[in-house]
Amino acid sequence: MSEPGRLVIVEDDEQFARTLARSFERRGYAVATAASPMELDRLLGGQGFDYAVVDLKLGPHSGLPCVDALHRADPKTRIVVLTGFASIATAVEAIKLGAAHYLPKPSNSDDIEAAFGRVAGDSQVPLEGRATSIKTLEWEKINETLIATGFNISETARRLGMHRRTLARKLEKRPVR
Repeated sequence: MSEPGRLVIVEDDEQFARTLARSFERRGYAVATAASPMELDRLLGGQGFDYAVVDLKLGPHSGLPCVDALHRADPKTRIVVLTGFASIATAVEAIKLGAAHYLPKPSNSDDIEAAFGRVAGDSQVPLEGRATSIKTLEWEKINETLIATGFNISETARRLGMHRRTLARKLEKRPVR
């Protein structure tokens, strides 16, 4: 990776955002932070960014529109999406919208900076021989449907054919982040 540049961190966890910002500032980046898609829109009005770190779940909002907005503002922005629960559906959507990489939390500034520097895919990544569990398949379907409904719990439950409370309990056990 060449010289550090302008970085925006879109993260609703204030402490994590502050820690990450300090770490990148020590590395020479000019860092701005936003806690919501609306804050990011205000930041994008005045400037573009070379790099971005976007949390997938921003309180009640999805981080995917932030990825889209950053990519539309400057297609060269290297965007890394962070999430507490890595799902195939959200990873695919993030990449389609312009993210360069998708990392599970916890990821540190070394992991993120390495992801900024990776331009091409790695054809040598080993394939897992393990079958996907029913629980994982269920969770991926829930995640995929949540994205399709804009994180509307009632509509997601209706589309999945389950009671809204059942879905809410499942999400409490394993929150989307």
